[in-house]
Amino acid sequence: MSATANLYDPLSTSYWDSDDARAERDRTFTVCSNCRVCVRFCPSFKDLFAFIDEGGDADEVGFLTDAQHQQVVDECYQCKLCYVVCPYTPDQGQEWKIDFPRLILRSLAIQGKKGQIQKGARLLARTDLQGKVATSMSGIVNRTNKVKFIRKAMERTTGISRERLVPTFAKVRFSKWFHRRTKPEMATPRGSGVALFTTCLVEYQDPEIGKAVVNVCERNGITCDLPDGEVCCGMPWLDAGDVKKFREHAEKNVAALVESVRDGKDIVVAQPTCAYVLKNEYADFLGTDDARLVAEHTFDISEYLMARHREVPLDTNFSGPTYETITWQAACHYRAQQIGPKSRDLMALTGAKVTMVERCSAIDGTWGLRAENVAMARKIARPLMEAITKADTDLVAGDCQLSNTAIREDTGKRPVHPIQVLARAYDLEEG
Repeated sequence: MSATANLYDPLSTSYWDSDDARAERDRTFTVCSNCRVCVRFCPSFKDLFAFIDEGGDADEVGFLTDAQHQQVVDECYQCKLCYVVCPYTPDQGQEWKIDFPRLILRSLAIQGKKGQIQKGARLLARTDLQGKVATSMSGIVNRTNKVKFIRKAMERTTGISRERLVPTFAKVRFSKWFHRRTKPEMATPRGSGVALFTTCLVEYQDPEIGKAVVNVCERNGITCDLPDGEVCCGMPWLDAGDVKKFREHAEKNVAALVESVRDGKDIVVAQPTCAYVLKNEYADFLGTDDARLVAEHTFDISEYLMARHREVPLDTNFSGPTYETITWQAACHYRAQQIGPKSRDLMALTGAKVTMVERCSAIDGTWGLRAENVAMARKIARPLMEAITKADTDLVAGDCQLSNTAIREDTGKRPVHPIQVLARAYDLEEG
């Protein structure tokens, strides 16, 4: 492993060296400034390049202040889109290899180790605790989330803006529905089946997505299991800079999932951020063979179903409602997986003409919900919202439920997950 690779490796002792991290940011910022292909993606790059241009020397950026470095770190919302276009992310020589998102995560991790964590970040990262409590009293929680003075108090304690629409909580969690349901008899199951990684958003807030995953899979002869011991993927902890807590979550999930993989099952995920984390972060932060095995067998649900469709076509006998036209937002963490527009292709099986919008909602967990980021997030998301508003289609779809909530807030349209389009077409949608 090269010296540069070690700088991005959370298992390396040099990872936690503040001076080393500053030097790597200087090196990265210099290379990025001489390229600038990412300037359109996020405010981190726009402000970085403005700072450098004001300083007057793009070949030596050591003049940037600590405050300017901090602004670049704070404004990165980990959309990962620079991975998609950056000419320096493939294996290059030490002087050229760049990994901007992991460099920012490293900077956050060092801050976290020093106790420099944003207000409310640790509270918001406890998604399982919040979800269990909130679903047990979902009616009360959902109503109080609309009360202005309560939202004002929440903003003071958690940092979440009182202006933003937040997802509602379900009365019955997905896992409870899954274990209570009557499993269909399958004469000839297709392969070894799949293990579901439910994600917090599906488990606590929108179980209908998970139900659609199960119903569509089973309609096509794919059995579904829900391994015991799953917890939040841990990304909120990583965003907060708490690597220790992130590893704890990663270890629990790897332990819960790896036996399913050894039994021949693949892991399917219905939220792109969580799929990205299982595929790309667990192996790096744990460094174990089990984590790598889980990563190799993790698939976005649309990615998985289209792969099966190429082997043996999925059932296209649709007796339920279908749509002639659909606008689909290709969410950032979906695109960052570099799997192609599989959700578009999946919905097209129903006969729909699907228009793809490749624009960012600027949410990224809670980044775009935080009061200090709202104005910036809305500016970034404006092209997406304008495209959705102007779209003259029968339906809006998106894989990321947080992004879908932002679309609903700004446009009044209610996007559904692509897998729900298939469930409706099969006349299998719950509720």
